[in-house]
Amino acid sequence: MNILSFIDLIREIFKRGTPDINKIQNKGLLAVKIGQVFALRIDFLGAEKCKELAKLYQDNKNLPQEDFDILLNEYTDISWEKKFAYIDNIPLASASIGQVHKGKLITGEDVVIKLIKKEFTATFKKDVKNVLSLFKFITLFYPKLKRVANPIYLLEMIEQDTLNELKLSNEWEHQDILINIYKNNKDKVDLRDLSFPKIYRNLSNDKLMVSEEIKGETFEKLLQNKELSYHTLKKLFRIHGFYMFGIGTFHGDLHPGNIILSDEKIYFVDCGAIGHVSNKLRVGLFNFMKHLSYYDFTGCAESLHQMSDIILPQRKYNEFHNKFLKLYSNFAGKTVSQVSLTQQMMYTIKLGVNHGMAFERGIFPIIKSLMYLDGMVIRCNPNAVLMEDMREYIPELEPFI
Repeated sequence: MNILSFIDLIREIFKRGTPDINKIQNKGLLAVKIGQVFALRIDFLGAEKCKELAKLYQDNKNLPQEDFDILLNEYTDISWEKKFAYIDNIPLASASIGQVHKGKLITGEDVVIKLIKKEFTATFKKDVKNVLSLFKFITLFYPKLKRVANPIYLLEMIEQDTLNELKLSNEWEHQDILINIYKNNKDKVDLRDLSFPKIYRNLSNDKLMVSEEIKGETFEKLLQNKELSYHTLKKLFRIHGFYMFGIGTFHGDLHPGNIILSDEKIYFVDCGAIGHVSNKLRVGLFNFMKHLSYYDFTGCAESLHQMSDIILPQRKYNEFHNKFLKLYSNFAGKTVSQVSLTQQMMYTIKLGVNHGMAFERGIFPIIKSLMYLDGMVIRCNPNAVLMEDMREYIPELEPFI
């Protein structure tokens, strides 16, 4: 994807009407990943456009039959295939990088087989380099963009997460990290609704992975069918909130296509990307959200300031504080459809930066996670007063702060 193709991609996403998903896919893997990020932004793109872009999570093009067989032969050997009673050649699901097929082991277990569609790495890196050069050129004339929206870091984050996904062994290595956190804290925090699929590592490699079949539906499918309850979504907030604010290590790409509901259990899948934040950010963001849930906006402003790597002079802080209170003057009691938390957080960070604050790069992965969660709530229960609903989980997390 060259610069002109990238500009055409942005035009496609922001044009009137719904974007052409096939056109985006034809631009390559980077275009799909950028489209997935924008699929979260229901706060300014609108519900219908985001609904169409959300198809990029799962409804990607399938490999032709002969390509699937070729790749399977390339990634495995005869002894591997003898472990299976059968493999379904028709894909169960297809995402931007991988494709999933059902299978059954000769020992009787139902499994799914995920394989990388093709060698994306070289082309993907070249596309990132081209777009990165454009961003660097733009920030020469608008350097504040580096500190406010930081498109360079966003692109680098997409690159790192995608390269992690292209190596499937990262999935079970990162899953192990999340499972160990679960085991070490399950007696301190209510994590009984969380689970992870079993991965058959002896049958897996960097390009192919065999895991337990979870018989359920993704949150994306449940949201599309209006079958996801707000009660279940709040369980996800408790679980993911613990990982983000209680520990600071979390699933780095927890979009609704990477969560499966099965027998009231919430399964985290596709753990290729993992997020980390420093203790300073973790504690600061928790305190910010705690104060926000009780509409203590002065406490919010102080918490944001404590997260900054630059402490403002008192006069500058007072100016920031007054504008912060104005920004949040209509926030109390508003539903997610009336005031988007994602949009409010973007405005908040921009306000801090414009007054001289600076935040470490680690803030972006956790904001990305909040974007995912906020977007799901807007689709699930647009009348929810989200911050008030989050109050019940604060006491559970405070011992970790």
